[in-house]
Formats: sequence, structure tokens, C-alpha cells
Amino acid sequence: MRFVLMAMTLSLLMACHSATGSDKQSFVLQGAWTLQQVEYPYGRTDTFSIRQGMPLRLYEGDSVIYTCMIAKTETGLIVRHSMMNHVTLLSKGNGEYVYMEDGDPRPLTIVNDSTIVIQRNGALSTWHRADDIAQEWGPEIKDIITADLQRTDENSTQSYVLSAKERRQADVIHIFIIATIAAIILLLLIARIAVQNRRAKQRLQLQLQQIQEVRQERPQTVRQAIESVETAYFASDDYESLQHRIATGQRLKEADWQEIEGHIRKVYPGFISQLRGLYAMSELEYQVCLLIKLRIAPSDIAAVLARDVSTISTVRSRLYKKVFGQKGGSREWDEFILSIGG
Repeated sequence: MRFVLMAMTLSLLMACHSATGSDKQSFVLQGAWTLQQVEYPYGRTDTFSIRQGMPLRLYEGDSVIYTCMIAKTETGLIVRHSMMNHVTLLSKGNGEYVYMEDGDPRPLTIVNDSTIVIQRNGALSTWHRADDIAQEWGPEIKDIITADLQRTDENSTQSYVLSAKERRQADVIHIFIIATIAAIILLLLIARIAVQNRRAKQRLQLQLQQIQEVRQERPQTVRQAIESVETAYFASDDYESLQHRIATGQRLKEADWQEIEGHIRKVYPGFISQLRGLYAMSELEYQVCLLIKLRIAPSDIAAVLARDVSTISTVRSRLYKKVFGQKGGSREWDEFILSIGG
């Protein structure tokens, strides 16, 4: 029985400690608050509305308070009567606080998360959170109060109008400026890409022209020598072995592709450099071109590369369009590949 009583007592102490600890850090004055009403001890009650004007307080944590009168209109917000005080919030526990404003203690009671009551000289002031005003106008209001308090002339306290219409116009102008800058950057990028594409196309056309000139200016003896080398290679055991491996569906390894490149360089000395110079081909495109040069049928190319015949046909047509800048069939590309080199 004694053990049960001790356990209950310990539980109550822990609960009280937990409640006190959470109470110390459960509330801060940070944010905006508007005065809704003031109840005086002799029975009078004053109420305030945002349309007619009401006090606003902007708290910087629990240390500084910006105070002013605000009135909301259809087009914006009117700010006047600026003031700044130093405040301190002291917890008494159980939701009770002492609110120190410039050293003047005032009891503060938390009604709920959005309502507090501050007592001063017997009058009870009810304040409500105004997060919407803080989010929309907070920085501007603080700047106005700070600037107003720094004025030393006789008209140091005056009214300021924050226009929602001007803000929207400023936002629209800001968005327009950003959009214009983005559009200019995009146009410059497009222009740069267009220039690079045009230069690449010009280089490609020059390469194609040089290939054609070399082929046309090739002496008869050189042509006969190339044809002789071609005939000898296509009748060789190496070519028959390659054809056999391809015809039986054997996958070509890296060493096989190196061997193929070696044979092509011997038979067609300029082919690979001319092919590489057209544009940066993918590995699949490059391998397709090598096999075309070796007179391998499209169906066998598809088999050895583990692709559909339609895929190989698409690759050849796409290569023609990329190189010549116009639509062309796979046969036209094959004819072009067979015509270069040497």
C-alpha cells in the first residue's frame, strides 16, 4: 500500500513538473496583434474595427514592440501614430504571465492561441492575432514606424498610405521585368544554338564536298587499286569467317570490332576518319555503318546487334537526315557509306 501511494505521488509531481515546463515555452508574443476592445472598471467598453481604425502591435519576439494605428480601405492600408517600446514577458505558470512594457508590469492572460487579455490600471484590453496583416504589410509597417520615429521636425507624426493597387502594379512590373529578362536569355540561347547548328551544317557540307571532290579527282589507277584490294578482301578467309559468324548469329566482341576496324582501315584508308568527321555518332550508329561498308545485309546487321530490322532501318534513315539535313531512305544512306573512303 505504501508503495502504491509513493508511486501516485511521484506521478503527480512529474505531471506538475511537465505542465510547468511546457507552460514556460508554450507562448510568445511574436507576430502582429490588433486591439479588439477595452473594458473599463466602471462598465464602459470601447470596441475597434479595422475599417474605422484600430491599434496594431508588431512584436519582435518578447523584447521590442512596434505600435501604430491602422485603418483598412478598399485600396490599401493607412498607418499613423508610430511608437516603439521595450517589452518583457514573464511566465507565472498555469497560463498566467506578467507583461512588462518599459518597466510597467501588466498581467497578461492567454485566452487561446489567437487571443490575449492585458490588464492596465483596471482596464482589460483584448488583443487578437493578425497574421494576415503581418504577412502582407509587416515589413512596410516596421519601416514606416522606424522612419517616423527618427524624424525630428514638428510633423514627425503623420499618416502613411500603403496602396494594395500600387503593390499589385509593382508586382506585375517585377514579374514583367523577370519575364522579359528570361525571354531575352532564352532568345540569346536559341540564337546561339542556331548559330552553332548553322556552323556545324556548314562544316558538314564542306566535308561532304571535300569527300566528293577527292572521289571525283581520284586517278584511274587509284580506283583500280582500291577495287583490287576490295576484291581480294571480300574473297579472303577473314571475310568469309566474319560472314559465317554473323550468319550464325554470333555476337561480336570488342576484339572482333577492333579486327573489323583494322580490315576497313587497310581496304579503305580514309573511311573511318571521314565517317567520324560527319558528326558524333553513337556506338550503335557507328557499328551499323561499319557493317554496311562490309556489305553485310540489314537482316544480318539486326541479328548481330540484337536489334529489330525496323530499328536498323530507322537508324540508317535518321543518319541520312542528320548528315544531309533532309529526309532520305535507308538505301540512300547505304549508297553514301559505300561511296566514301579510300
